[in-house]
Amino acid sequence: MRLAAGAFYGLALGLLAVGLRELLTGFEENRCSMTYMFEYPEYRRVSLPRRVARLYPAYGLYLYGEGVYAQETRALKLTGAPVLFLPGNAGSYKQARSLGSVALRKAENLDGGLHFNVFTVDFNEELVALYGGSLLRQTQFLHESIKAILRLYKHVKTPPQSVVLVGHSMGGVVARALFTLPRFNTNLVSLIITQASPHLAPVLVLDPYLLDFYLAVRQKWVNQANKLRNVTVLSVGGGYRDYQVRSGLVSLPCPPGDPNKLSLVATAVPRTWVSTDHLSIVWCKELVLATVRAFFDLIDPETRQFTVNPERKKAVLSHHFIRHPVRMLGDTQDASISISDFPEAWSEVNTLRLAYSTPKEGQLKYFLFALSSRRKAYSHFYCRSNNLEMTGWVYGCVHKNGSSCMHAVDLSMDTELLPPYKVLILSLSDLSSVSHLVVSASNLNGKQFTVECEWQRQVSQTLSVPVPHVLSFGLTASDVTVSSSGLLHTIELQHFHQVYQAFRINVASQCKVIKADRLPSVYRMKVAWFREDSLTTASVPSVTEISGMLHTSRPDNTSGVLLELHTAPNCQYKVSVRTSLPRVLGQILRFCGPMVPVYTVVTLLLACGGQLSSILKSKRAANMSQVVGKGLQPHKVNLSVYILHSLLSCNWFQEVWSTLRLPPVDTLPPSYPDGSFLKEAAPAELWPHLLSPLLYVLGAAVAFWGSTLLRLIIRLISLILAPLHRPCVSRDCGTLRLRSQLLITLCLTVTGATSCGALSICAAFLFHLYRVLRLQMTERSLSHMLNLAPRKPKEAENGSVDRNSLSVTKESGGAPLLSECALQEVRDDLQLHLCLSALFTLPVMLSAPSLIHWIRNLRYAAQLDPDPCWPHIVPLITAYMLLINCNTLKLSNSKLLPLASCLPLPLAVVVVTFSPQHLYRISYSLLAALVPLASCCLL
Repeated sequence: MRLAAGAFYGLALGLLAVGLRELLTGFEENRCSMTYMFEYPEYRRVSLPRRVARLYPAYGLYLYGEGVYAQETRALKLTGAPVLFLPGNAGSYKQARSLGSVALRKAENLDGGLHFNVFTVDFNEELVALYGGSLLRQTQFLHESIKAILRLYKHVKTPPQSVVLVGHSMGGVVARALFTLPRFNTNLVSLIITQASPHLAPVLVLDPYLLDFYLAVRQKWVNQANKLRNVTVLSVGGGYRDYQVRSGLVSLPCPPGDPNKLSLVATAVPRTWVSTDHLSIVWCKELVLATVRAFFDLIDPETRQFTVNPERKKAVLSHHFIRHPVRMLGDTQDASISISDFPEAWSEVNTLRLAYSTPKEGQLKYFLFALSSRRKAYSHFYCRSNNLEMTGWVYGCVHKNGSSCMHAVDLSMDTELLPPYKVLILSLSDLSSVSHLVVSASNLNGKQFTVECEWQRQVSQTLSVPVPHVLSFGLTASDVTVSSSGLLHTIELQHFHQVYQAFRINVASQCKVIKADRLPSVYRMKVAWFREDSLTTASVPSVTEISGMLHTSRPDNTSGVLLELHTAPNCQYKVSVRTSLPRVLGQILRFCGPMVPVYTVVTLLLACGGQLSSILKSKRAANMSQVVGKGLQPHKVNLSVYILHSLLSCNWFQEVWSTLRLPPVDTLPPSYPDGSFLKEAAPAELWPHLLSPLLYVLGAAVAFWGSTLLRLIIRLISLILAPLHRPCVSRDCGTLRLRSQLLITLCLTVTGATSCGALSICAAFLFHLYRVLRLQMTERSLSHMLNLAPRKPKEAENGSVDRNSLSVTKESGGAPLLSECALQEVRDDLQLHLCLSALFTLPVMLSAPSLIHWIRNLRYAAQLDPDPCWPHIVPLITAYMLLINCNTLKLSNSKLLPLASCLPLPLAVVVVTFSPQHLYRISYSLLAALVPLASCCLL
């Protein structure tokens, strides 16, 4: 039985390891270019008013500089446009150097002295993603910093009226939280750019302050959306390389249709097209360049400060982050072409496709495509070129004279930039006023490039393929072959719209004729409901694998996922879609990861309940691995949760629920964009509940092997500490006297009230751990002594130990022999306290972030304020101290044991129901289980 449990949980641990490996390493290599400083960076501290410095001694404001610029700004006489960088969770203020250095270098290459002053805030590298008690303090200091920055420009003729904020991780959330402050002037900030910031919901909620902070921010931006409509916010996610903040969480919760709130993933940003991890998104050169280019285009030439025009801000950000037309921002669309003096430069194309490579010698070249003969047979005109000069290249001829066009309208503004070339797709139905299309292939500078164009019938070049079921485990594949000779093909991946789906998409290309100058192919996975497109460039011929995964689920009945193939002409492409089990597991952990520790707690609670039931029935404690192995009871826990969710769909039960003032049933943050984690799960979001048995198995595996590791650690530590203690043969070793218990409990309570509650919890845990270590030493000592005993106890016919044969005997020397009964008592107590230690570890882990925060800020304040552990640590510490003296004999004789043994199951259901999005509530459930158990030691 024990071997079967070990094999089962070993298999479950293997699945968990596969999922974690895919989550942490199953992504593309880091293709970001590093940003370098060409001069030594300097951070000039900005003096703040004494009141601010006294209120926030741990924080600081700095101005970034290098070389000559750093020397010129020593006196803080600034003339540039202010930009303020906000670090995130455990982030350093020095992370601003990438943004500051690139902005400085680009300003040096421009005339007119236009430049930026990049400031950065030192938040003391606080763990605000895990401890929310300092988020409001950071927001208030940010407000004071903005006012201090604007005061530095009083001497300027046209001083800036606002500051642009760039927030990384939780810094972006703090930036949006500014608008929740009662005295904040909303005109001080008109543009916020956030990088890998979890706006939709916190990654983990380990204290109520973090959730309250998010609720306040969300209510402000949703309920007062009209007042904040002029504030432009751009949120950029890192993609699959960022496993700390999944990119679905960067979606801005805002009313639909707000054009000034933009959310996207870095893989979809033009001229970037890379996935970044949580830290590299700050220094990724491709993304930093896009940000700095946008900053320069946002400058008003009259005031030399950032524009406050919402339309201008939207246009600039769309140009650099959403769709780059390979044109300079602000170029007009109308253009006149009058080159009738060079009729040899014009060529009329009568074929369905054009493929032209410019010669080395510079020349004028225009291709003319007649629309009249193509309107009925074709729907679109497709053209691409690897000439990335920011000029017009496709025109609609309005006035044609002979073989040349006298007047044309520029159609190039609809161009889209892809990694190897630019692409333009024109709908013929929109060109009613145009008689011909003109494609410019002029290379007066002698630069060689290729132009490929064709007429397209989009319906015939669009295919559909149903993706395999997620439970196919990769055994079946959906294949489609593209044998057409077109340049663009679209494959609709049917039924692919949920985040738990994950596929390996293989694209194999074969060509009859191999050409060295052939343009590469581009495979683009296009998601209609969120800007999370990913692009892959491949040579021809080749076999390319694409990861088919989603950052967000489809929120409604919008079109599904499209796979665009920008192909080489006269080549065959075979697309194979196969479910990837490792990637499915990785997606489950990415979106449902918080459920695994929840089910670990459930397993340990049920293990404790099984231990108490064993003591109640046989007055003996079972082996810890046995009771933890039996903690997997989905037929009891999950079935109860399912029934509860079914009842909540009834109006009468909801009314009863509200009458009892029970909190809403907890759900994970939604996987669709712009969703609300405060509302109940939509029908499409029921899939986490359907996966709960699997998550339960993974959580139980963590509990099983974690308890095994705990036993091994205790054995190892007891071996190390054994020489420091006298051998003990009593089950009461490591216990405390009543007076000591009261004194220690009082001291720990006072310590928690005056310093940090988590410190008291850790101290109480160590006191109990010492008790477990002494039991382990006693068990080892008794075992060694009994190995030297002259006889063994007799066994009764039913296999139980005959206690009459366990009486103390005498050797010839008169020394008493220790009975096996004493050894069994110690072993029972040891198994009991091992289960308790596993439970006691959970509050320690949940309170660790607040303890770390208190330690790091100890030089500024001796008391943690606010403290998420106070005041519920008082009964928790009391229970810890009472259970130190607990043993199986006291429990078996207690009248409260039947009640205590029945509580773990309903509490396990409570944990699953109310804790996935509020992990701090786990401590309350543990407290509800430990207090009755501790009472058994008294009654």
